[in-house]
Amino acid sequence: MPRSENQKLKLTAIAKILLRYSDEKHPLTIKDICSKLEEEGISAERKSLYNDIRTLEDWGMDIVTPSKGKHYIASRDYELAELKILVDVVQAANFLTEKKSEELIKKLESETSIYEAKNLQRNVYIANRSKAVNESVLYNVDSIYNAIAENKKINFKYCEWNLKRELVPKKNGEEYCVSPWHLIWDDENYYLIGYDEAADTTKYYRVDKMKDLAVTKSDRVGNDKMKDFDVAAFCKSIFGMFGGDDSKVYIKFPNKLVGVVIDRFGRDVTIKPIDDECFEARVDAKISNQFFGWVVGLGNEVEIIGPENIRKEFKKFIGEISKKYSGK
Repeated sequence: MPRSENQKLKLTAIAKILLRYSDEKHPLTIKDICSKLEEEGISAERKSLYNDIRTLEDWGMDIVTPSKGKHYIASRDYELAELKILVDVVQAANFLTEKKSEELIKKLESETSIYEAKNLQRNVYIANRSKAVNESVLYNVDSIYNAIAENKKINFKYCEWNLKRELVPKKNGEEYCVSPWHLIWDDENYYLIGYDEAADTTKYYRVDKMKDLAVTKSDRVGNDKMKDFDVAAFCKSIFGMFGGDDSKVYIKFPNKLVGVVIDRFGRDVTIKPIDDECFEARVDAKISNQFFGWVVGLGNEVEIIGPENIRKEFKKFIGEISKKYSGK
């Protein structure tokens, strides 16, 4: 049989065929492998395939022959159980868009046979999941890591939510210039801790709200301020998890705080206009002193309007604090 032009690719092709189309329940015969090779435009004599398979075994592939002329891959880089966990993590990650999640899961499916890949197409329920809308978040994270490694500043446009639930650039699209120092993963989101030279202060930014991020040629600044920076203490002071009983709460907000609401409760939070200046948000919250403290921290324009028992708890919370500071 004349050698085809793709003959040099035969060993690699056989390896891919075994990885993709075989497992313990689906061994491939030599005839099956020949047919798959033909589809790739590679001709092969059946006798030569036995030698090729032995070569692949010598190369380190775990190929099992349960009966004469049948072969399958017994072990792979990832076990099926490991791939299932990775798929669940991808589905749950807030910072990934639906499109990017689907792309990554497809790549994970290619790490096993086509038959076992069907077990990865799972509909796992993820509580309170709100997927990102910024497709570039993965590349932002990669660029920030590169900037930190190369000791360079970054430029980007920083965005905020509007009442249409759209991410729009802040400050009329003005470009931010920051020296990146730390990336933090908290509550399903990436945050950058950076030094703002113009303001001479440390700031943090949600990575999924960055657009048009670029690594500059300028070296980072702020080393003197950041060398003793306590990341753990900073996270504890900035990122707090609320604990308490779950309850649906109705809260009145000024329109300018719509981004704060979406960031805290997700893009699918129910909001409806009250008038031209305010809106009502219906949120699922854990009722606790931390939650009430978060509401107080937003100022007197924010009001819990229901249910009545939560309003009473909130009034009691404020009253006890007021009494303490009034000296009574």
